[in-house]
Amino acid sequence: MTIAEVQSPGSTGVSASGETVVSVRGLTKIFKDFWGRPKARAVDNVDFTVQRGEVFGLLGPNGSGKSTTVKMLLGLLYPTKGHIEVFGRSPRHVATKSRIGYLPEESYLYRFLDSGETLDFFGNLFELPPRERRERSAQLLEMVGLAKVQRRTVGEFSKGMQRRIGLAQALINDPDLVILDEPTAGMDPIGCREVKDLIIALARRGKTVILSSHLLADVEDVCDRVVIYYGGKIQAMGTLRELLATPDVMRITTPLLPRETMERVLELVRADVGADRVKLDTPTQNLESYFLGVVERAKQSEETSGATSGHRVAAYLRGEADQGTSANRMLERLTLPTAEQAPEAKAAPAGPALNEARLSALSQNQPEAEVKPVVSQPTAPADLAKANEKLSGLLGGKGQ
Repeated sequence: MTIAEVQSPGSTGVSASGETVVSVRGLTKIFKDFWGRPKARAVDNVDFTVQRGEVFGLLGPNGSGKSTTVKMLLGLLYPTKGHIEVFGRSPRHVATKSRIGYLPEESYLYRFLDSGETLDFFGNLFELPPRERRERSAQLLEMVGLAKVQRRTVGEFSKGMQRRIGLAQALINDPDLVILDEPTAGMDPIGCREVKDLIIALARRGKTVILSSHLLADVEDVCDRVVIYYGGKIQAMGTLRELLATPDVMRITTPLLPRETMERVLELVRADVGADRVKLDTPTQNLESYFLGVVERAKQSEETSGATSGHRVAAYLRGEADQGTSANRMLERLTLPTAEQAPEAKAAPAGPALNEARLSALSQNQPEAEVKPVVSQPTAPADLAKANEKLSGLLGGKGQ
């Protein structure tokens, strides 16, 4: 049985929610010289909107206005004319900026910081608590394949590895709008595939992604809609299905057929549409799929000192609840009152004596339920310091 197959490039399985995240109307940017005379019309009367959960592509040759548009969306440039709204506000609104993650075309990083220090620095800019910064940094480094080289300074990284850490810093604040300018520049095919998988995962969680890229294959794989710039103007805009479909051509895909069956099918088709309009070939996989298959097989027996691959999207980017570390769970058990306390004891705070009893039970593998709660009055600082020292020893320095 034959299967009629309609090719739909750019299908990500993502549908926009209808909520407008970015609205651009009549956007124009004219750069002027020292004397105030118009020098270049970088963006000329551009209109478009981007919906929540959509992957939106900005395409065009060099100098067509893509990067200028991105900088105006970020509030880094002021438009000469027109109106921009991001989350219903001006892109220069501080609270709006905190909801945006941005990967510039060039990774501007402090070359003498290592990967962990870099992410900690950017996380601190968003005022993330120290524990959350550490957890997110660890997840991001694992996701971008740099966990094993995180102690190397960023200045030692290749361009592709710098793009990986740049992508991680763009996601440290769990942004609602992610703007990526040439995210796969300098990356190997494995990294390119992982970035595309990440973009799709973000969109499925309801994040909005604006992707500016010269690599049309990347855009085709992940984008729902695109605009094509030339001369600062939008020359084409729409979904990839609308722009790329060839409505007067059909492709039929079947398993390998016997020669007699194939000849009968071709005879029928040629009689209907003409022999010169029928082409017969064998489907092939693209080079990216073949390359990834070869590398995946090699990973089973070979080691590498470069960036690694095959990692899951960071848990907080997937929206999973933070389960906490075992050390943090142990701290909660040690500091919360137990259920066996008498009513009058529950009103009193859990003191060092109760904590020390629990510590002794844990260190001797004794069930905590067997420990009788002890309520004591506040003790001297020396006793409290002793209990804290014992707690730190048991946890191996964690939770500090």
